[in-house]
Amino acid sequence: MSVRGLVLVFLAACMMAAASLMLRASIDRAGGFGGDLGRIQNDILALLRQPLFILGVLLYGGGTLVWMRVISLEPLSLGYPVLVSVSFVAITTGAAFFFKEPLSVIKVIGMGLILLGVFVVSNG
Repeated sequence: MSVRGLVLVFLAACMMAAASLMLRASIDRAGGFGGDLGRIQNDILALLRQPLFILGVLLYGGGTLVWMRVISLEPLSLGYPVLVSVSFVAITTGAAFFFKEPLSVIKVIGMGLILLGVFVVSNG
């Protein structure tokens, strides 16, 4: 993978991870989402009033555009594992920091193994 492709993959992954964290925060602030089909319309309207929701959706869109550029330049079989692994690490770390989700030693070891696996696959 080229340096340019790698930078773009990291950018896309970070944008999508940040978007996921923003969406989670906006869902929390709106009082949840989709618990009852009868409330789905109200849940959507509540989310649309959350600035973080709008920003998260826009960031996902931007990340998708960056990702489309990546897959036009680099092999999908290399880019996708890097995207997913960087996203996984960023979201897991962000969830621990912002939402106080547990980050155990086992999770940290698992993230390290995932990154090692992606490194092996991308150099194979």
